[in-house]
Amino acid sequence: MQAANPQNSAYAVEVEAGKSYYWCSCGKSKTQPFCDGSHQGTAFTPVAYKATENKTAYFCGCKKTVNQPMCDGSHSK
Repeated sequence: MQAANPQNSAYAVEVEAGKSYYWCSCGKSKTQPFCDGSHQGTAFTPVAYKATENKTAYFCGCKKTVNQPMCDGSHSK
């Protein structure tokens, strides 16, 4: 099963140290790049990311990254 591709670029998100984020791996979430439960009934599950510092994090938008949940440039290959 292949994930949907909501966009061919990263999502830049300001994350907060100590907070957990759940990246959508199926590509169907209406709250990209984060999970809204749209994966229910599929083999996809959200990927947890815990911020270690306040910063801008770049979450994958094409769902093809090998470094889930972070963008690795796969959208440009």
